[in-house]
Amino acid sequence: MIIRPATAADIDAAVTTLSLAFADYPFTRHTIAADDHAGRLARSQRLFLTRISLPHGRVWVSEHAEAVAAWTTPDATDLGQVFAEVGPELAEIAGDRAEIAAESEAALAPHRPREPAWFLGTVGVRPGNQGRGLGKSVIRPGLEAAEAAGVPAYLETSTERNVELYRTLGFEVVAEVELPRGGPRTWAMRR
Repeated sequence: MIIRPATAADIDAAVTTLSLAFADYPFTRHTIAADDHAGRLARSQRLFLTRISLPHGRVWVSEHAEAVAAWTTPDATDLGQVFAEVGPELAEIAGDRAEIAAESEAALAPHRPREPAWFLGTVGVRPGNQGRGLGKSVIRPGLEAAEAAGVPAYLETSTERNVELYRTLGFEVVAEVELPRGGPRTWAMRR
């Protein structure tokens, strides 16, 4: 199985994979408007890859980008500025869920590492390729890099079945958060 760092040439395939993988994901259903949800979700994933993870983090893909893992890293010193710059676009993508998205982020913020950490911002496997170990394979290089740097790895998931998957990779639950306004339970996990 070939796992490699992503390049700009992988963006379209990676966006397709992540959009399909997140089509019914509880967190994005709660924080991104229902009208043209698929289009908004794709724009969100593209924005994260092109403006955040590729230039300020690390992204790994499998062959044909059937699996994608995108991280932010402690090496990025200007992430706060980058998130401020993309904030208006993220709010526009969220549409009528923008206020809920902001409240959800605020609810999760206290559980995020204060010290330098690798943050697994998004990971997905194209439906039809799930269950073959691709997800773990694209996550592992980030875990190895975090371990080599001596810093924790962190993620959030809104799907209970993912909790066990991440536990097999050494993550432990540090918080369970009921997102505001009837949002899904979200698990904060750290390794």
